[in-house]
Amino acid sequence: MKSIIELSNIAKAYKIGTEEIHALRSVSLEIFKNEYVALMGPSGSGKSTLMNILGCLDSPSSGEYILNNLAVAKMLDNDLAEVRNKEIGFVFQSFNLLPRSTALDNVILPLIYAGYSKADRLKRGKEVLEQVGLGDRILHKPNELSGGQRQRVAIARALVNNPAIILADEPTGNLDSKTSVEIMGLFEEIHKNGNTIILVTHEEDIAQHAHRIVRLKDGVVERDYKNETITIVSNRLEHEH
Repeated sequence: MKSIIELSNIAKAYKIGTEEIHALRSVSLEIFKNEYVALMGPSGSGKSTLMNILGCLDSPSSGEYILNNLAVAKMLDNDLAEVRNKEIGFVFQSFNLLPRSTALDNVILPLIYAGYSKADRLKRGKEVLEQVGLGDRILHKPNELSGGQRQRVAIARALVNNPAIILADEPTGNLDSKTSVEIMGLFEEIHKNGNTIILVTHEEDIAQHAHRIVRLKDGVVERDYKNETITIVSNRLEHEH
């Protein structure tokens, strides 16, 4: 199995006035291609800091980070931005959609930065919107869509440039429970299609959708284990077919 993420002794400290805050102390983690991992931890555990480092939104104070064979820990901002656009698809709790743009225009935004031709952008944008069940909503603007549909647009945008990993930060945080179940079902399909998913959540029931759970506490990995409930269910389904 090929690892897509390798973290070795990642630490992150911030200076606030004279005080030094150690958000991450020494985190080593390996995530393999097509894994579905939930990152969990209470407030102040370091999970947001770790997500920002994984997503190349921030650099560690020390340690090594290899993403898809690229050493990103020491990269400068411009190079990080390029890696981020190519290798990572983000899904946020607040959707982060442009309110005056259609679903299609929101989805193809990363492809503009990546230098795709207009025809290719439109073709790929329509493909991923169909994949998330919004083929009939491509010209709707965010205020004409429900919360669940907006999150589907955000997921389509995350998928559009075939990233190495999908990083989802509390993706159901703004949704009711019925819609949350639908969105988690969609992540399950995306994972079956071969995508690597990292889900950041503080909700136990949402984390249970992942196949592996990494729990952080006080800036270190407290536990890292396979989610047995998923393993049992998938084994049972395999026997039934």
